[in-house]
Amino acid sequence: MKPSRTLLSSSIIAALGGLLFGFDTVVISGAEQSIQKLWQLSNTQHGLAISAALWGTVLGSLVGYWPADRYGRKQTLIWIGILFLVSAIWSGLAKNVTAFMIARFIGGLGIGISTVASPLYISEISPAHLRGRLAGMFQFNIVFGILLAFLSNFLLKGIGEHAWRWMLAVEAIPALFYTLACLTIPESPRWLIGVRGNTEEALKVLQQVNADYSEAKVAAIAEEISQAAREDTVASGFWTMRHRVPILLAFLIAFFNQLSGINAILYFAPRIFELTGLGAQAALLQSVGIGITNLIFTFVGLYLIDRLGRKTLLIIGSLGYIASLGLCSWAFYSETFSIVPACIFAFIAAHAVGQGAVIWVFISEIFPNQYRATGQSLGSFTHWIFAALLTLFFPRMVTAFPAGTVFAFFCGMMILQLIWVLTMVPETKGVPLEQMQERLGIE
Repeated sequence: MKPSRTLLSSSIIAALGGLLFGFDTVVISGAEQSIQKLWQLSNTQHGLAISAALWGTVLGSLVGYWPADRYGRKQTLIWIGILFLVSAIWSGLAKNVTAFMIARFIGGLGIGISTVASPLYISEISPAHLRGRLAGMFQFNIVFGILLAFLSNFLLKGIGEHAWRWMLAVEAIPALFYTLACLTIPESPRWLIGVRGNTEEALKVLQQVNADYSEAKVAAIAEEISQAAREDTVASGFWTMRHRVPILLAFLIAFFNQLSGINAILYFAPRIFELTGLGAQAALLQSVGIGITNLIFTFVGLYLIDRLGRKTLLIIGSLGYIASLGLCSWAFYSETFSIVPACIFAFIAAHAVGQGAVIWVFISEIFPNQYRATGQSLGSFTHWIFAALLTLFFPRMVTAFPAGTVFAFFCGMMILQLIWVLTMVPETKGVPLEQMQERLGIE
């Protein structure tokens, strides 16, 4: 069954938050050297300026559940666009490093909240059989946004000494489009029923996003959501033993996502390639080869997620991680450096098909309706705090330990992930959100 026009357009618009996320994260790469020279920043000041967005992301992911629950998924998506818009314009016009850091921090808030609200919204409007592909568009747009940022920086780099300002400010164009587009989408029916108790409006939305369903079937879905909302209200709070399974699942999938080394390898690819003697090729391999590989295999993961299922993709990704990281470790120990680029590309492919495609979808599925936003914040915060810590400590790791040891550590973590997936992770493919608690053994 194909998605209705409203369902498809609303999912695409919400997923564009991922495009702004990817663009905002990477666009700084074209401006960071100019910024350091312009304001004569020390290495410490430079690091703080460039990492400002990352710390905004950590905070945004931590508090993102609050506006999503209080004001609604739609209003939160609109404000995400406004945060990106303000950040882009302010960053481009910044007169000093303090103003620049504040502007970038605001953009980071947008990124963090988007990782909560966008997958959450798409999951809540999608029928079970399409939920993986539609929610997975968020990850696809992240990768696509990264490629657009590299392309944009390349096209703007020769326009003069203030090229870096245009590189950052150009994000205002997609941010404005996204903000206006979010005005046209309906509110989540599960939020309307569970928080506002507005069943009448929720029924209208459910009929729009499930155009092929009969009125009776739509009414049955609404009643199921209402029943789940009543049960959630009677149940105790979020941090209870009742929710221990989804809490642990959300924490561990985000924890293992970063302990694969994905962000460290993406951010420090030039350093890794320099260790192999391929330093001259590092920038090309990072911005073009890695980016294209990531995009292609994210699309593959998106195609497979509702066909093979989340657990199967995590198993495939884990095996790919173990093989590629293990070979990287062996290559550095044996000084067989010629295979390292191929191993890195294989690692990126394994991530895109497995964890990359699954993480945001899976977290958005496993919590009861009343606590879905809080659960999404938990998973998102775990992801970003470990991303920040790994980015902080990775340069020291490759200095203090042989590169082969570092890759062996990441490989060992992925062996643990495979064991976890095989023994603890349930399959959520095709399971209606209101039936997920039974699948997870929550009573």
